[in-house]
Amino acid sequence: MRARISLCLGVFSVMALSNAIVPILAGFGDGTFSQGAIYSAYFFGAFLLVLPSGFFADRIGEIPLVRAGLLLTLLSGLLIAAVPSTPLLIFFRLLEGIGAGLFVPSALSLINARPDHEAGSGTFMAMLNIGLVAGLIGGGWLVEVSGALMSGILLFTASAAIPAVASVFLAPGPGRALPPETVSETLQRLVRVAGDYFWLWFSAVIMLGTTGALTVLYPEFSSLSPGVLGMTVAAMSISTAITVVIVSRIHLPPIPALRVAAVGMAGAVMLVFLTPLSFILVGALAGVVMIAQLAFLATSEARQGVVMGLFNAASYGGMSIMPFIAGFIAEFSSFFLAFLVVACLGLVVAVTVGRGRAAERGWQPGG
Repeated sequence: MRARISLCLGVFSVMALSNAIVPILAGFGDGTFSQGAIYSAYFFGAFLLVLPSGFFADRIGEIPLVRAGLLLTLLSGLLIAAVPSTPLLIFFRLLEGIGAGLFVPSALSLINARPDHEAGSGTFMAMLNIGLVAGLIGGGWLVEVSGALMSGILLFTASAAIPAVASVFLAPGPGRALPPETVSETLQRLVRVAGDYFWLWFSAVIMLGTTGALTVLYPEFSSLSPGVLGMTVAAMSISTAITVVIVSRIHLPPIPALRVAAVGMAGAVMLVFLTPLSFILVGALAGVVMIAQLAFLATSEARQGVVMGLFNAASYGGMSIMPFIAGFIAEFSSFFLAFLVVACLGLVVAVTVGRGRAAERGWQPGG
């Protein structure tokens, strides 16, 4: 229980700090290009590290990577607050993303290898989404109240010190008790898992990337004010946080749950075209997807490092690829076609997600 609390506080701080830059982005750079570079550098750093982190979690254990990720989060937060020049901010955000890339797969590997993995992953993913909301809304509110541009950054940097200290007392996960394997064996397992569960990774790219695609499309598509748009995106994350806690405790069979969620997501995307209230439904369905995927992976492999690395790589990849695809279609065709293509990709997931090795285990409850 203490280990779970430490890891959940860690992911809250990591995610809150990552989003605390958003309300103050306009204060940096010469325009949207440099501001976009500051924002995106974090995701690039995380994407680069999540798969290596999962690999090394199986090689040397999760604890050193959890500690390194939290220490890098602390360091990057302090550097962002102390030296807010645009070129250095891009580098510091890259460093912050590397910290997240080290921490998240390793922490999930620890949690997903435990007997109570469903409840643990539900709490972890809930704190991840609550952290995103806290950084976005709380960070902006602190700047307005205090008048200090870096107040949100400093607060969430300080909050990361608590799990960083607590990580000293973390115990190794169950994977450490397994027979040792060579580097070659770990690499072979990585290749096997990537192929065996290809359609599961594809579902993560599409389904979790859909939330990013809608977030990118809606500011230009709608006439909502920036404040209302911010609350809409926050409502999606809050909906996800609530859903992951609920779904993680009712033990849905993973593959059927993913199929139903994929069909539901296709409909929800088109409903978002009609009303922003549907972002709440999108967030809820994303929560179902996260827990179903984690529940399946927890029972698929004894060592969780590699699969958690692949899960996070697919998630971050989707958050990069899907907004690009949707934005390209909206720019050169129409918003309706962009929404329609994203919805149709959800239906493709519903058809393909049970294929391959997933079909052998997909109708078993996760846990």
